[in-house]
Amino acid sequence: MRWLTLYLRSRRVPIALAATVGCTALMWSLWSAFSDEREVGVQMVVLTVLLLVAALTATLGGPDDALEKTAGLPWPPRRFAHLLVAFLVVALLLLMTLATGARFGPAWLVIRDAAGLLGLTALGAATMGTARAWFLPLGWTLAAILFPRSEPLIGRILTWQAQPPATAAATVTAGLLALGGLVAYAIAGPARRAPAEAAQQ
Repeated sequence: MRWLTLYLRSRRVPIALAATVGCTALMWSLWSAFSDEREVGVQMVVLTVLLLVAALTATLGGPDDALEKTAGLPWPPRRFAHLLVAFLVVALLLLMTLATGARFGPAWLVIRDAAGLLGLTALGAATMGTARAWFLPLGWTLAAILFPRSEPLIGRILTWQAQPPATAAATVTAGLLALGGLVAYAIAGPARRAPAEAAQQ
């Protein structure tokens, strides 16, 4: 239990959790206050998922790069569990709203985008480092929201975040990103920071 407490503190998990809960409450309140519709718009649902994933990005790396490579217990199972819990936090926070007056759904859209964006973020953490891991998910998702394409097939793949839940191409794309990010991050961990960047921590 002591190890878990130190791990959560070193990864800034309490702050990240507070940010995700606060962001969910803010987006829920905005929709409740300014919309007469119970179902939240797809664009806002996707944007909220993105914000929650971004808030959890900082937890993918610790303050000491050396500790990420050495430990008495193997790191891959811990990293796997970390990503799984992060996914559950994002998904459950939004799925709980389905019982309220502002519904962030459909459920499969939330699950698909949470898995895909978290996988993409984990892939970024493993290749570019935690500090830059959110760049690609942010840019890609904003482009998909602003310029959604239902045709041709490549359009559904490139804008998978904003596609309807039943879109097979979007589901496959999100699944591949989730699997790729999970494997890359669990095995390799976050990329090492440059000495100058590490010194600023």
